[in-house]
Amino acid sequence: MEKLKLGIIGLGGISQVVHLPIFSKLKNVSIEAVAEINKNRLLALGEKFNIPKRFTDYTELLKETNIDAVIIATPTSTHHEISIAALKAGKHIFVEKPIARNFQEAKAINDLAEKNKLLAFVGMNLRFRPDAMLIKSLINSGELGNIFYIRCNWYRKQSSSEKWFMRKDQSGGGVLIDLGVALLDLATWFLDFPDLDSVTVKTFNLNTKGVEDSAVGFIKFKNQSVISFEVSWSLDSDEDSLRLRAFGKNGTAHLNPIRVYKRLQGEIVDYSPTSSVNTKNMYKKSYENELKHFIGAIIGNNPVQSSSKDALRRMQMLEAIYKSAEENREIKL
Repeated sequence: MEKLKLGIIGLGGISQVVHLPIFSKLKNVSIEAVAEINKNRLLALGEKFNIPKRFTDYTELLKETNIDAVIIATPTSTHHEISIAALKAGKHIFVEKPIARNFQEAKAINDLAEKNKLLAFVGMNLRFRPDAMLIKSLINSGELGNIFYIRCNWYRKQSSSEKWFMRKDQSGGGVLIDLGVALLDLATWFLDFPDLDSVTVKTFNLNTKGVEDSAVGFIKFKNQSVISFEVSWSLDSDEDSLRLRAFGKNGTAHLNPIRVYKRLQGEIVDYSPTSSVNTKNMYKKSYENELKHFIGAIIGNNPVQSSSKDALRRMQMLEAIYKSAEENREIKL
């Protein structure tokens, strides 16, 4: 089988830990080119992974290579510009979350992808955790009944120490656009993306100035389901702490660690998987599943999840969330 030719733009931490190691081991993928403004990093990683074509300017990569798709793993402020350029060049794109700084930029990316009939995939690796996929299959099968309430939180240190990360004009926001977008994507995925009714959110600047480092919120949907959430870089963030509970009419599912309880004949029964999901390599496995899914969607082996169209819903929700925090009131949609 002919290999899918791939280019990677941006060789920061996520590419070094995830993209390069995973793609280099896939038999149906060939990393043909990389682009990175840091020349030392470009040389070192190009040599390490034996990548033939290397550029300091991503536009040269798009012009001078015959690749099928590009991975965009650059600062958020560049996502719109690079995505548009790649789509105009006829390339499928994978954009690490968030897709862009705001809804307007996200819509421009999605519109061009649809116009050019290209795949625009947004990295949301939480959906691809083995335990999350198992819970989703239980929900879809009706085992837990109608899911009416999800309670979730994510505490961890901020994802980047780069200066741009703390500037709202470049990052689009703080912990909400970093952790919140991914956590709420997972929660609304479990709910099957119901129409939004209203949001009420409070943000805090405990250890930051330019962007929020903590947020607490409540989201209502038109089908009467609700989500309560907390995200923070400052609360209990010595270690990565992600928790989610999905409450259904007939049972409850807990994420991380995975536990499932079902109501049978008036009794609560432990319905958890007999062979516990290995949580040790959950981070790596989620990315392996996600990147394989992206490649599979391009070659037609599976339908796409986490498309740019999905991202529009997330960005609409995020804009309402920031408006609620700024105006200190519930925002109806």
